[in-house]
Amino acid sequence: QLQLVESGGGLVQPGGSLRLSCTAAGFILDSYAIGWFRQAPGQEREGVACISSGGGSRNYANSVKGRFTISRDNAKRTVYLQMNRLKPEDTAVYYCAVGWCDGSWAAGADFGPWGQGTQVTVSS
Repeated sequence: QLQLVESGGGLVQPGGSLRLSCTAAGFILDSYAIGWFRQAPGQEREGVACISSGGGSRNYANSVKGRFTISRDNAKRTVYLQMNRLKPEDTAVYYCAVGWCDGSWAAGADFGPWGQGTQVTVSS
């Protein structure tokens, strides 16, 4: 059974940085594309970044381009989301999931399973 565990969230001041981790439990990550998504209170889930199985293709939401970087270490079965220059509007629960990094990736319809996520709060 595919299971991904998110970690690394926390409280950070505007302009600060955090690195989120998404670790595979019980399966080999190499063959799967992974997406990071977020959901703020009262808002729909949105795609943040997506990385192909080999890491050669990466997609980002316009709102995070130039600030966030997605990467992966298949040997460690982990996908990372480095978040720099954080803004209050980045506050959300962040999730990772297995899916396809195609043209409609940001909608998240073909991604899963969904875990508990990790809370990111950007506030002074």
